[in-house]
Amino acid sequence: METLRERERLPAMLELRDLHFAVDRGEGSEGGGKRGIINGINFNFEKGKFYAITGPNGSGKTTLAKLIMGINPVTSGSIIFDGQDITDFSITDRAKAGIAYSFQQPARFKGITFRELLSLATGIEEEDKLVELLMRVGICPLDFLDKAVDAKLSGGEIKKIELATTIARNPKLAIYDEPDTGIDLWTIGPMVDLLKKEQKEYGTTTIVVSHNKVFLDAADEILIINGGQFVFRGTLDEALPLLNDLSICNFKPCCEGEEHNVRCFR
Repeated sequence: METLRERERLPAMLELRDLHFAVDRGEGSEGGGKRGIINGINFNFEKGKFYAITGPNGSGKTTLAKLIMGINPVTSGSIIFDGQDITDFSITDRAKAGIAYSFQQPARFKGITFRELLSLATGIEEEDKLVELLMRVGICPLDFLDKAVDAKLSGGEIKKIELATTIARNPKLAIYDEPDTGIDLWTIGPMVDLLKKEQKEYGTTTIVVSHNKVFLDAADEILIINGGQFVFRGTLDEALPLLNDLSICNFKPCCEGEEHNVRCFR
């Protein structure tokens, strides 16, 4: 099993340098002061690789993803993206630099169609280009372009829309937070195939935050986070003993009817 310190650092698309994030414990909390969520992460994400970040609930997975996107400000440390220090960049500036973020729970908008949403997100208005984009992500344009982006859409449909708006920007770095949330088992395989295709054809550095074995198996490298720090990097086979030690899969209820290591590590 490879540890974080055993591998030589290589040129990176994204570099995290002694990254910390802490929150106030709140009045009346025992001990007072700050509680560390991310505690001194140092890591290079190499250009064009597919990473899966996993770990126990509350270990800092989503917090780290939001720090990279600028949704939360870092407490200390720095973030270097494509050779540029973006630590103090806004979300908009990071997006312009080439970072895209797909939320765990995509937004739904009353009174707006997918055509309008996609045009707003990408700046594309020509129908032939919108159709080409939808076909790229496996969506039937005739069914989707004029659909309202509202509560009537299924979890799978809204997730496809989220993926389309993320991929349309051809980002240098794409971050997907629990992309299988709210979708059925049969949609996950094609989603993984799509992300791998984008990675290979466009050289997209891809980070997926997930417990799902399908994403972990597809990754070039798995990172396990625990206590706000990376404690492992390597392949899924190498990671399994530690995943089990951390009780990331508790054999219920998400795994009922399946081999416990087929679907997820919750």
